[in-house]
Amino acid sequence: MGVTNSNVSEWLASYDKSKITIGVVASHSSLQILHGARQEGFQTLGIVVGEERKRYYSAFPGADPDEWLVLENYAQLLEKADWMRKRNVIVIPHGSLVEYLGSEKFKILEVPTFGNRGILHWESSRSRQRTWLEKGGCSLPKIIDDPHDIDGPVIVKYAGAKGGEGYFIARDYRDFRRNVNLDYEFTIQEYVLGCRYYLHFFFDPTAEDGFQVQGMGEKSGKSLGRLELLSMDRRDEANVDEFYKLGSLRDLREMSLEPSFVVTGNQPVVIRESLLPRAFQMAEGTVASSFELEENSRGMIGAFCLETIVTDDLEFRVFEISARIVAGSNPFVGGSPYSDINEPFMSTGRRISRCIKKALEKGMLETILS
Repeated sequence: MGVTNSNVSEWLASYDKSKITIGVVASHSSLQILHGARQEGFQTLGIVVGEERKRYYSAFPGADPDEWLVLENYAQLLEKADWMRKRNVIVIPHGSLVEYLGSEKFKILEVPTFGNRGILHWESSRSRQRTWLEKGGCSLPKIIDDPHDIDGPVIVKYAGAKGGEGYFIARDYRDFRRNVNLDYEFTIQEYVLGCRYYLHFFFDPTAEDGFQVQGMGEKSGKSLGRLELLSMDRRDEANVDEFYKLGSLRDLREMSLEPSFVVTGNQPVVIRESLLPRAFQMAEGTVASSFELEENSRGMIGAFCLETIVTDDLEFRVFEISARIVAGSNPFVGGSPYSDINEPFMSTGRRISRCIKKALEKGMLETILS
């Protein structure tokens, strides 16, 4: 069944609210999360498998955790729940935590966690993502259900937070069969030409100012909370970004080379200001529809990323959503051209801790935890 709201209430009742500790697995976006927690005055806990990785965090004193929890494997994290609760820990999830621990084990981790764990059920399946995003008014690339129907370029993607690992382009069924791994859940998606932009938003259900998301369905006409655009990135992917230098895809395959979409880094970017209203429309619809996904849904909480393509007709296509902090926000530890307008030096990691801090002051901590 997983963690319930009553579980969280029970745990928080025993917490010393003056000694909250922000805990995070030392990977993915942990540097900015730890640094942001320190900026907001919280104690920090780094979670790591093996002693060796700790050493590298000493190179970043501004993010070096106050305390470490060293594990033999990620599954052992479940056994350390009581240990963490005694230290007033709030866990901040990111892609590495969910991928390494596993989404099912993450659901039963008995420690208060920032955000809505239930939303990851919708993130973990591309078909459920599609239902969610279309309900929110987003335009998505076409899906090909039968690989025999491939008659033009498509991209085949696997489920989970794998940083693009295993993705491949196919032009026909033969390409598909040559590259597909049938042991994993996959989606065949129309390959849309355009510029890829990853939009990093933050939804704070406790804030009553700023751009207020308007509800839909039973919540129609109600303000649900504040939506912010914190930053935006593009991805460096090895080796597809360099393939154009070697010739056509056919030429490359004659050399037994296949493009790879493994993400190796991130670049900051801004888009045309005239596109921002549509970006906010998509994000608002995504948040509003998240409250309608299932009965008594708590909706989206905190950081999320709309992964988009902008065509030469200046139209957005949303090909994925990440319902948590993404590593693409890492170039903005010192803030971004967007977040600086509201408050300088506001990273996504720091915005998470700011949200927790404000919720503590308002007595609304349970609103943002699960």
